[in-house]
Amino acid sequence: MKFLLKRLFGATIAIVGALTLVFIALRAAPGDPADNILGDEAPETAKVEFRKRLHLDQPLHVQYGLFWSNVANGTLGISYEVSDQRKPVSELIGNVLPATIELALAAMLVALIIALPFGVTAAIHQRKLWDNVSMIIALLGVAMPVFWLGPMLLYLLTVRYPILPDPGAPLNGILPLIMPALVLGAALSAKLTRMVRASVLDVLREDFTTTARAKGLSEFKVITKHVLRNALIPVITVMGLQLAALFSGAIVTEKVFARPGIGTLLLDAIVKRDYAVIQGCVLVVTVGYVLVNLVVDLAYAVADPRVRKQS
Repeated sequence: MKFLLKRLFGATIAIVGALTLVFIALRAAPGDPADNILGDEAPETAKVEFRKRLHLDQPLHVQYGLFWSNVANGTLGISYEVSDQRKPVSELIGNVLPATIELALAAMLVALIIALPFGVTAAIHQRKLWDNVSMIIALLGVAMPVFWLGPMLLYLLTVRYPILPDPGAPLNGILPLIMPALVLGAALSAKLTRMVRASVLDVLREDFTTTARAKGLSEFKVITKHVLRNALIPVITVMGLQLAALFSGAIVTEKVFARPGIGTLLLDAIVKRDYAVIQGCVLVVTVGYVLVNLVVDLAYAVADPRVRKQS
């Protein structure tokens, strides 16, 4: 219980700290939401009314209190976007969040499909051609940013070699998900491949692996029954942390592929300086990141009691 309370306290501090920094940074940055949303040509009276309606003319401590009040009531505030029906930020995020979660899970699946066979094979053939090739590819994958890899794969797989349909075409089912999941998953698989390789190499050096081989088990059974079972424990921990990081990676990927999601919503809000939507998106992403890390910490503590004792 003490371990859980300590982790919950740390998670709360992280969330409040991140949101406070974003709140301050938005107000300190040059520019005015009234100018961005109403336009420079709008009369000054309209801008004054706009700021008054959204409490932007209030002191910072009042705006800060209103922000947490909106968090407490679940609306996360009202979007600054001018329309006949201005929607709560929570509703806007709720409409696009499932698409981002879908993309993150699909990307994780792609990463596992690539990383497990590449990492295991590289470890088995350590310092041989396959190992060297796999590690070079993994290093390139880590070095290539998503905003560059996305357009390159888009060109190669839809224009140069039209294997996949154009993501801009009207498609149904999982087809619109394939390309962004490939890009995000490929970037993640580079890190996981190196982790799988290192973990498998550690287990291959253990005494129980040598004993299993001495009993006459085939190499396939040694790898699948003894090595993988133990090697995947640290990999699963890293996967949990990377799943949380996928939400931030999805922000760029969604924009590159014009895919609706929390990333597209956040970037559009930044352009318009829609403070309420920016703060709401950051809140959801931060809470998601912290919660996944918390679950990973708790799961690791259950699997290894030494972690609880050290904490």
